Amino acid sequence: MTVRSVSLRAGRFRTNDPKQAPQKGNTMSDPIGLLFPGQGSQSVGMGADLYAKFAPAHDVYEHAEQVLELPIKALSFEGPEDKLRQTRYTQPAILTHSLAALAVLPKLSPAMAAGHSLGEYSALYAAGALDFDSVMKLVKRRGALMYAEGEKNPGTMAAIIGMDAGAVELLCKEVGGVVVPANYNEPKQTVISGEVPAVKAAAELAKTRGALKAVLLPVSGAFHSPLLKESAAEFADFLGSFEIHTPSFPVVANVTGKPVTTAADVRDCLTRQLISPVRWVATVESAKQLGCKRFFEVGPGNVLAGLARRIDRELMVLPAGKVSDVEALVAAH
Repeated sequence: MTVRSVSLRAGRFRTNDPKQAPQKGNTMSDPIGLLFPGQGSQSVGMGADLYAKFAPAHDVYEHAEQVLELPIKALSFEGPEDKLRQTRYTQPAILTHSLAALAVLPKLSPAMAAGHSLGEYSALYAAGALDFDSVMKLVKRRGALMYAEGEKNPGTMAAIIGMDAGAVELLCKEVGGVVVPANYNEPKQTVISGEVPAVKAAAELAKTRGALKAVLLPVSGAFHSPLLKESAAEFADFLGSFEIHTPSFPVVANVTGKPVTTAADVRDCLTRQLISPVRWVATVESAKQLGCKRFFEVGPGNVLAGLARRIDRELMVLPAGKVSDVEALVAAH
């Protein structure tokens, strides 16, 4: 099945549908980066307005349900929240919202794209490295494996706020058990991940070392840690059956914080992503080196906008996840 009247060309949707997404003017002249959110940005009701307003977004959701074989519309639009928070559903739901939002943006020629953890898959789709069916199937399997790993081998994560990343790295080494930095989100916020006792011990130690906060996160798994080794190996085998294309523009990888420009590099980074930290500070610095100081956050929430402000106050991240956001972008350009 193909999306009605919609095809992916040069890293973006185009449509001939009469109820098409709004367009205005030519390609935006200033370098624009696309940022795609990851798990934790979801909320009940996300994407419902896009689905109702724009035919391309409607088509994305309809096609996604066919490929995923999940009630992604009901989960996203109606919840319940506790079910939407389950990793096996959260990940495909956020992906679908991001791709629906991408489908209705004004005409773009992005200088780069990046996504936080799960969001990297949306970024690769935007750059044409993964086609629609492939990205849906990959994220469905990714979410299912991470959910199952959490059920079988529970772990947790904690955000350490107000402490330099280097100090957090040293602190993790002092604690017994498995606990590692998982997300380098901004200069004074690093998320740690690992075994429940080890993460709790590290969080308590951080408080005694000057951290402003050490907050346990409501997750059931130790994402981006060695505890996902088995899931990562299984996912790598699954990934091997999918074709990856050369990105049409640079995508900054979580694993390295640097742009990937070849299919081989994309595959290598995705293979390592589940057990490697998300280097988001380095990702934003790479985006700046590519000339971007202006971004669209394509998908639910505004988590990445907040992180960007704390990395560099000169950066501008505009929301692009709701009908009102899209209409504002069209009006401005």
